[in-house]
Amino acid sequence: MRPFRFLADDIGGRRDAAGIGEHARLTESLGYSALVIPDHLVDQLAPLPYLAVAAAATERLRIGTFVLNNDLRHPAVLAQDLATLDAMSGGRLEIGIGAGWNVAEYRAIGISFEPAARRSARLAEAVTVLKGCFAGQAFDFAGEHYRLTGHEGRPLPVQQPHPPLLIGGGGRRTLTLAAREADIVGLAPRISWGGGGPMVDPASLTVEAADEKVAWVREAAGDRFASLELNLYPSQFPPLITDRARAEATDRAAAITARTGRQITADALLDSPHQFLGTVDAICDKLIGLRERLGVSSFMLGDAVEMAPIVERLAGR
Repeated sequence: MRPFRFLADDIGGRRDAAGIGEHARLTESLGYSALVIPDHLVDQLAPLPYLAVAAAATERLRIGTFVLNNDLRHPAVLAQDLATLDAMSGGRLEIGIGAGWNVAEYRAIGISFEPAARRSARLAEAVTVLKGCFAGQAFDFAGEHYRLTGHEGRPLPVQQPHPPLLIGGGGRRTLTLAAREADIVGLAPRISWGGGGPMVDPASLTVEAADEKVAWVREAAGDRFASLELNLYPSQFPPLITDRARAEATDRAAAITARTGRQITADALLDSPHQFLGTVDAICDKLIGLRERLGVSSFMLGDAVEMAPIVERLAGR
């Protein structure tokens, strides 16, 4: 079993260097492995400048994207930004990248939101380009989506052959890519887009769905499966330390059922690998059980202070 590793994000929306630095130092002092930030064209700071400030304020804390939308940047340009950030942080960067899912952002800036298969194929090419840029030698690439001729990526990242790469997904196609190319595989729920916005398939929140996803990863990874780190993160609702877990799960189940039109029970949510809900003892027991059942050792928990008792008890164990 890998030791537990915990990631935190900045749900406080800090907007200046002083606030970011203070939050990063607090996250480091609480025992988190990494501070991560998402990538959306909404009211948030851009992820890479944010992470540069967080790295400058800390000594050991790893920094990461969770996750970059591949369709927003050319991978060769992104590679230079990421290598710079890895060098500036002394080799503390983790690269989470995905195929993109938020159709509203695509429409807002005039980018075609193509079918999942095409976005996934573009992500696969981008990963190849990123790795080529990090290799330190001129290379050519001729794909359907990207073409490079004699390009030599510079600067090089400190971490070689490249910073740890996280790819996550809820479908077999993306998880197969992750199994073959990533260092960290994120087990995510499946997202669809309805009239009211993005919706998570309740069936993909269950522990049985996670069993299936791990099986896909294991099959696609082959001999490299043992080297992969598996990650889970909360979905739909934030983690909550409470002694009213069942009542809260009942309310959450009703809300998900009403939004999606697909039923999920309170028991399924209490067992869900994407819901961290209960007393400190209960959540710790659940994480230990998920590690034993699924092999997951990396958890993105959200608010650093709220979940600090969990990290204090389990981090590195």
